[in-house]
Parts: sequence; structure tokens; C-alpha cells
Amino acid sequence: MAQDILADIDELQELLKTNAGASGDLATALGKARRQLPRRIYKQGMRLVQAVPLLEHPKLRLTLDEKSLKGAAREVKTHLAAIDVADRRWGRVLEVLASMAFSLLAVFALLIAVLRWRGFL
Repeated sequence: MAQDILADIDELQELLKTNAGASGDLATALGKARRQLPRRIYKQGMRLVQAVPLLEHPKLRLTLDEKSLKGAAREVKTHLAAIDVADRRWGRVLEVLASMAFSLLAVFALLIAVLRWRGFL
């Protein structure tokens, strides 16, 4: 059962690398992706990080609740698998375009206001 949890942790590292752009061991990757993850998912991931040293020790492994760790791994994996990287990229592009459009509108409105104030319109 502990080998299954360790395999899930390896899979979580891969999902963090591909879907969240965070590489490294699980603790480092979760730290890099912390702002992108909901608080509950981050906390479940940190529970798994804290359990890794205990899972690798044969006697201390018996002190862990493997069922809850398996559930935590499943919850984090479900969330990470649902991340759509293309949609996130498209959202960033739209955000930049919207910012540029707002800036142009604000400059144009200021230009009109100055021209009207100076009496040219």
C-alpha cells in the first residue's frame, strides 16, 4: 500500500510539472504552484510531503493512516488533471489584450477631454 502512495506522489510530481509548470520534488513543486492551487489542495499536498519520509521507513510506515493519504493523493491528482493548460494560456492572452484595450481607451478619452478643454473640439 505504501508503494502505491509513493507511486501516486511520483505521478503528482509529473502532473505538477506538466499542468502547473512547477518542477522539482513534491515540496518544491507545491511551493512553486502554491498561488495556482486552492488552499485545500495545497494542504493535502503538504500532508503527502510530510508523509514521504515516514513512508520510506519500514517501522514508521505503520504509524500512518494510508487510507487518508491515498484519499489526499486522489484529491490532488483529480484537481491537477482538471487543469487545462491551453485555456489558462488563452486566458493570459485575453488578459493582456484587455489591458491594452483599456489603456488605449483611457488615452483616447483623455485626448478628447484635453482637446475639448482647450477649445479644439
